[in-house]
Amino acid sequence: MEIFYYFVFGALVAVVATVELSKSNKDRINTASSFNSFKNNYLLVYSLMMAGDWLQGPYVYYLYSTYGFGKGEIGQLFIAGFGSSMLFGTIVGSLADKQGRKRACVTYCITYILSCITKHSPQYRVLMVGRVLGGIATSLLFSAFESWLVAEHFKRGFDQQWLSLTFSKAIFLGNGLVAIVAGLFGNFLVDSLNLGPVSPFDAAGIFLAIGMAVILSSWTENYGDPSESKDLLTQFKGAAVAIASDEKIALLGAIQSLFEGSMYTFVFLWTPALSPNDEDIPHGFIFATFMLASMLGSSIAARLLARNSVKVESYMQIVFVVSSASLLLPILTNFLIPPSGVKGGSISFAGCLQLLGFCTFEACVGLFWPSIMKMRSQYIPEEARSTIMNFFRIPLNIFVCIVLYNVNAFPITVMFGMCSIFLFLASILQRRLSALGEKPKTEDWAMMKDRNAEDEPLNVT
Repeated sequence: MEIFYYFVFGALVAVVATVELSKSNKDRINTASSFNSFKNNYLLVYSLMMAGDWLQGPYVYYLYSTYGFGKGEIGQLFIAGFGSSMLFGTIVGSLADKQGRKRACVTYCITYILSCITKHSPQYRVLMVGRVLGGIATSLLFSAFESWLVAEHFKRGFDQQWLSLTFSKAIFLGNGLVAIVAGLFGNFLVDSLNLGPVSPFDAAGIFLAIGMAVILSSWTENYGDPSESKDLLTQFKGAAVAIASDEKIALLGAIQSLFEGSMYTFVFLWTPALSPNDEDIPHGFIFATFMLASMLGSSIAARLLARNSVKVESYMQIVFVVSSASLLLPILTNFLIPPSGVKGGSISFAGCLQLLGFCTFEACVGLFWPSIMKMRSQYIPEEARSTIMNFFRIPLNIFVCIVLYNVNAFPITVMFGMCSIFLFLASILQRRLSALGEKPKTEDWAMMKDRNAEDEPLNVT
């Protein structure tokens, strides 16, 4: 069966290369040289940040196990990471809007470097602190950088359509190529150089430090709402009212939570799905194959976003339906193909079919990221962008914590079925978002602020 892995990997390489090299003028966006310099600077920083993140991923569980912790204790560490992202994410998002997005990006680097340092300690409490720091850093990674980019893009007077080019390239590089290279580099450090499972975390810290130096030397600061000095509670209230008063923002948040919740659940499920009887599967090679599929999706997204005639709200309905169908494969194969009772061996025929379905899902993930970034830039008000984006992550983190806590309570087919339902719900909500059409978000935000001002009592001293 080993030839099957090479066949899928090679086929994806060929398709990605064909899609990239066959782009016509319709698939390309003509931009200015000043924008290209700005875009390349951001892509360099984003790639370094993602390298610091991807280097750690494959070795977190393995490192904890080498310190002698069991599955339950490791699960608690993972829950602590998602829990801290949920609890502190909104706070750091609001601070990013108020104190500056550049400062927030630098804070991400410092926080994640400190998290990497804690991995040198086998003490459970120290590792728990590291997971809390990592959760805070994750919230900043998925809000502060995008918020800085959008604000800086428009501050410099660049065309709105050019923003989609930066988004698609960032996902192609950061969530695709960098992930593959980081996985190979981590494997080289641990297995070839025998530097131990903590070495990828040290390498991650170095990449993060380099990225922080680039940010400090070349980025300018930008903020959310600079009109008046507000405390965190007022910012939370403003963001919550913005979500509640604008159906488009609320729909976008629900869509994001449903998709990302299914995506993170998939991360925990694909290994037992492909090896239910402890089949010998090449985890690293399969991970690289998934990242290639994600690169294919981001490359297709770049083509779609480059065309003014194609609405992102329209094609994302199809993406969610396809992703929902792809995660139904483990359920279908379980019913249609008799399971093998033989332990070990190579991947089964059902596993091969599921791998193809999972690659399809990862291609949808590659399509999702630049597309959701594009929609967030359209619908989320600039004044509270980071705060609202981290509000979106609250239900996501609650969902992932529940899944982690009950991962052994339900059969794997039930978990996949739940994810498939969530993705189908996302397609329905996306259809609703598309039907609402475009409505100026700045007007909504201004009206909402005026309404808040009227509702707030005067403080007379």
